Parts: sequence; structure tokens; C-alpha cells
Amino acid sequence: MIKIDGEFFDIPILSIGLAADMLDKSAYRTPDGVLHRQLIGVYYNFELNFASGYGNTNEYARLWRKLTEPVTFHIVTLWDEQGEYQQSGYFASTRHTLGKLRDGKPYWKELTTSFIAKEPYRCA
Repeated sequence: MIKIDGEFFDIPILSIGLAADMLDKSAYRTPDGVLHRQLIGVYYNFELNFASGYGNTNEYARLWRKLTEPVTFHIVTLWDEQGEYQQSGYFASTRHTLGKLRDGKPYWKELTTSFIAKEPYRCA
């Protein structure tokens, strides 16, 4: 289950991959090869993998529409080593695969998306 913009979506999350990406305001190397950088902070970006839509096609379709909604940012409730927290960001590279067609109705699987943080989780 996931919460996006205050709405719960009852589609199981199969896995959450967490990347702690360190982003720089500037980074450059001097002629002697030494790296100089001005770190902004650590951004927590997630790769989310959801269960198939076979069990609840309406809920799955609602989640797909939310993940592909043309808005600038979403508020998502996620989990880290400390527990539950909210983060603002956007969904990128959202995709799924058609599993089967039954009686003209599509059943989707392998729904994955990347959640990219708007702000650093930890500032430098």
C-alpha cells in the first residue's frame, strides 16, 4: 500500500529500492587533478515495484492514473530505516507490461516507477 497526495492505494508494493544520491551545486577539477565540489545534500530517490493488477483492476487503474498524472510534484508517504515519512517529488519512468487480455479486458503487471525527490533529505 502507498499513500500519494493524501490518497491510499491498495496495491501491494513488492519492493522499494532506495538510492541516496548526493548532488552538487558545483564540481570541478583543478589542473592538478584534485576534485573540488560544493555539496547541496543527499536526496532519497526510490524505485517502486508494485504487484500486478489481476486482483483489483479498478484500484490498479487508479494508481496508474495517479502515477502518470501531469502535475509538477506529489506528496508521497514512504519508509526508510527510521520508519514512515513524507516526501515531495515526482514520478519518472513509470511503466508496466500487459500481462494478458481476457474477454477484451487488459490485465497489467510489472508496474514500476521512480520517485525523484524535490528537496534533499539531508543537507550538507
